[in-house]
Amino acid sequence: MGVDLTPVDRVRSMLERYPRFRERCFTPHEREYADRFRKPERRFAARFAGKEAVMKSLGTGWRRLRWTDIEITGGGKPRVNLSGTALRRAEGLGVTEVQVTITHTDETALVMALALGEH
Repeated sequence: MGVDLTPVDRVRSMLERYPRFRERCFTPHEREYADRFRKPERRFAARFAGKEAVMKSLGTGWRRLRWTDIEITGGGKPRVNLSGTALRRAEGLGVTEVQVTITHTDETALVMALALGEH
């Protein structure tokens, strides 16, 4: 299990100060989803927290996995799509699915992730 709490202002600041932050951390699908909203920083913060929580549920940190190898879908029940290094890590652990729950306010985003497997 992994959990992360991310301040929305921190993500807003990163988006404003570092233009490449969007491409380095978020997939095209995640960017498209967040940009549909009046306050996209809330959705970006939720995705960022989601990626951190998923990394923790896989027993690793961001230095060992690429941010874009973890995608958090939007609209309805969120889903986790793994690829590349994240998928290889999950397979190595016997993880077949990662579930997440997301909540966010104007100030914070909170995500819990649960890595599930067959053992």
